[in-house]
Amino acid sequence: MTIKAIHHVQLAMPAGQENAARAFYQGLLGLNEVSKPSNLAARGGCWFENGGVRVHLGVEANFAPAKKAHPGFVVDDLSSICATLEKAGFPTISDEPLEGYLRKYVSDPFGNRIELMQIAAA
Repeated sequence: MTIKAIHHVQLAMPAGQENAARAFYQGLLGLNEVSKPSNLAARGGCWFENGGVRVHLGVEANFAPAKKAHPGFVVDDLSSICATLEKAGFPTISDEPLEGYLRKYVSDPFGNRIELMQIAAA
């Protein structure tokens, strides 16, 4: 048996905050919202994707943000996406260097940690 890929990343969110999720994940990060299957739609939350990147946000009753665990998204222009996020009120934070990457962290509207990574020029 071999794991071949990650199908999606699931993050939690509080109930009733789908518009905030759309504004961040679609409006700022550029992921497209996709319809949830009808049997799951009643649970709330939103699903987003762009190419092979899939993020599912699910409602959690006793929501607490993931402040350490996080997805790492590879981006093509780290400075541009960070400028967009900063302008929208989402501060980005630098961390220790990681060989081969430029990277920063941002928290989504719910406090979940997101890593943004750009492959460094050789």
